[in-house]
Amino acid sequence: MKLNERSLAFYATCDAPVDNAGFLHKRGGRGAGSHRRWFVLRGNMLFYFEAEASREPLGVILLEGCTVELVDAREEFAFAVRFSGGRSRSYVLAADSQAALEGWVKALSRASFHYLRLVVRELEQQLAAMREGAPANAFPANPSLVANPRPKENGRAVWSALPEQPAAAAPQRPPPPPRRRASSNGPLASFAQLHERYGLEVRALRSQWRGGQAGLAGVEGPWHPSGSGGTQTQDHSGVDCRESWHMKIERKSVID
Repeated sequence: MKLNERSLAFYATCDAPVDNAGFLHKRGGRGAGSHRRWFVLRGNMLFYFEAEASREPLGVILLEGCTVELVDAREEFAFAVRFSGGRSRSYVLAADSQAALEGWVKALSRASFHYLRLVVRELEQQLAAMREGAPANAFPANPSLVANPRPKENGRAVWSALPEQPAAAAPQRPPPPPRRRASSNGPLASFAQLHERYGLEVRALRSQWRGGQAGLAGVEGPWHPSGSGGTQTQDHSGVDCRESWHMKIERKSVID
């Protein structure tokens, strides 16, 4: 298998989250001693570095077609990654503790695509069994209709399989005041009542004004001599003219 070294180096040191990382003792080939290396698991690739701060990996192990099992070795907490085939190489690794050993064995056993296919197949079988035992309306005919909402146009969904949620209740306005009931005689009766009421006020004001004018005429009115005895009589011509004019106004208002 041909791999691009630059792409692998970038993938090994990128900022994406890793599946597992830590120090492991890696035994060299042909009886050589073990070396403590920094291992990083990303997907189905196990990278190992000389140190944790190294920017380039020393190598990579592609975890496809392999098995992870415990082995008896000089190092404690040892396990092996074995590949099928006569010429395939086995990697013997050792962790620093029992917890680290269990974590690495579990992570490496689930890293291959073969394991993912087995998990998907098992889930499909469980789903089929649930569909057979459940009623027909327990599962939607097309789950994508519920899982994926329809695209929206102008900010509103074209349609939705889920019931719409009720909108928040808007504050209600206070009820309008009750209207006044119209008179039984209609608008003519209302006008007559208004005319009578204002007519009373006008007549009262006119009476007050007449009394005031009469008092002023008795004190300040013009006097003219009359007869030989030197007696004087009051001229009421101005008052009479005003009275006749107000009488015309009163008659006109009554006629209207």
